[in-house]
Amino acid sequence: MKRAEPIFGNVETFARDLPITPRDIPVRGAELLYDAGVGAKSYSHQAAQRPQSEAPRALSVIIPAYNEEGAVRRTVSDVRAALDPLGITYEIIVVDDGSEDRTVMEAQASGVIVLSNVKNTGYGASLKRGVLNSSHPYIAIIDADGTYPAHYLPLMLRLAAGAAMVVGDRGASMRNVPWVRRPAKFVLNALANFLAESRIADLNSGLRIFNRTALVPFLGLMPSGFSFTTTITMCMLCSDMPVVYTPIEYGKRIGHSKIRARDFFNFVILLLRIIMLFNPLRVFLPLGLLFFSAGTLKAIYDVSRFNLSEGAIFGIMAGIMIWSLGLIADMMSRLNLRP
Repeated sequence: MKRAEPIFGNVETFARDLPITPRDIPVRGAELLYDAGVGAKSYSHQAAQRPQSEAPRALSVIIPAYNEEGAVRRTVSDVRAALDPLGITYEIIVVDDGSEDRTVMEAQASGVIVLSNVKNTGYGASLKRGVLNSSHPYIAIIDADGTYPAHYLPLMLRLAAGAAMVVGDRGASMRNVPWVRRPAKFVLNALANFLAESRIADLNSGLRIFNRTALVPFLGLMPSGFSFTTTITMCMLCSDMPVVYTPIEYGKRIGHSKIRARDFFNFVILLLRIIMLFNPLRVFLPLGLLFFSAGTLKAIYDVSRFNLSEGAIFGIMAGIMIWSLGLIADMMSRLNLRP
């Protein structure tokens, strides 16, 4: 099968220290596939009929941790319990993000690779550091707070053989999310679905397995904060890479959440930036239509009153200008992302 070239020209900047040369996986339509073994339906008939490949035999597990002294060792133990029976080669990397408690000591006591940031740099920055210091062709991420059960990793690893990214879909298990955060999550998911033109089962799940060659080209776009998972989801869906979702349980976290209300606005800005990079017309066309329609309706009303106002002309011209900017942005996007 023909393999696509990297879509970003600066891949080497982020991967020069990697033990392999980044290559894109075959680019096919993004698929929402639920594993039949857990009783859920498939969202892609084509994907369901695809022959199952042999599960990958080498995996790097990255665990970002910030003030998680009460859960990090247990998380490491759960990951080992899930992967040991598989007989595969794996490594566990805990990235301590400048914790102020005993997280580093607890992680070191568990006998895994521990990378420690001098100061708190953010969830995304920790994941990027973990990716660049990992050595296997498949990469898993899991939070250190005990919310994501590690026993789903074997199933997800099997699904990863034919996908760029496998995501643990929390689905109904999201009942553990505080009520105060649910309206913001609903708005964010609705906006992401509209912009990506795809049904996104779980936008920011923290349990994922990546094909390394699909993940590395996007590292330069990844933010340092909590929006890492949101960004990589949008990047892969907008690039038509195969993304697989499989349902998981979502537990109650140990410790306190690090997400704040202000992060919602950061997520919205992030979604718009990603869409402006991959599909700017998805933003410019509706916005231009809004102004053009308002101006046209105002013009029709004004003509009926034998008086064409400046507002009507402004609305029509604003719509045309926005569409023109959208076409220019679309051309720039295609030039930047072409092979």
